Amino acid sequence: MLEVSGLEVDIERTRILRGVALALPGGTMGGLIGRNGAGKTTLMRSIMGLVRPAGGTIRIGGADVTGAPAHGRARRGVGYMPEDRRLVPELTVEENILVPAWATGAPDSCSRLAWIYDLIPEIAAFAQRRALQLSGGQQKLVALGRALMAGEHLMLLDEPFEGIAPALAHRLVEVLHAIKAEGMSILLSESDYTHSQGLVDRLYVIERGAVTERPHQTMGGKT
Repeated sequence: MLEVSGLEVDIERTRILRGVALALPGGTMGGLIGRNGAGKTTLMRSIMGLVRPAGGTIRIGGADVTGAPAHGRARRGVGYMPEDRRLVPELTVEENILVPAWATGAPDSCSRLAWIYDLIPEIAAFAQRRALQLSGGQQKLVALGRALMAGEHLMLLDEPFEGIAPALAHRLVEVLHAIKAEGMSILLSESDYTHSQGLVDRLYVIERGAVTERPHQTMGGKT
């Protein structure tokens, strides 16, 4: 579903990603583990088409999307949950979730929304509240719901557990297990291996913009 090969990314003339290679077959969850500043968000944004690579290729579903615009990812069934959530504060929860469907003209948005509410009933309970009225943890759930609106095949989740209470982190793990069971491919970033240890099939460690694959059974819970 996702194949990254030799990816090079520069930001303000500084090399941030260095020859990154990783692959996620269909129905696979990959963990991208690294400290703050290691390049996790840059890699996620590059895959999503929000950062233009200096070299290498990105393939999604077998198609080369390296130079394609960002909005094309959503049409290919790719959902993205940024670390800082990026909700529209004046829109309601439901409107925020529907933004990808509005952007792509998805014909099945009503059934997709019902599926998301069934999967995460917590957000259905405050669907008509404005995003600015939510707690940080609640906003994380809404950002995940919005990513699911587009993410029929591939989900990119940047630090989904960052800054949330343990009870909510446990709930997110439950939701991610359910999403994985639907056959989606998921790339999830985390600063350590605390929450994703029981989720991932493949483990990628990023250090100074370089990625290496490691057996996740040997990580001992931390990088």
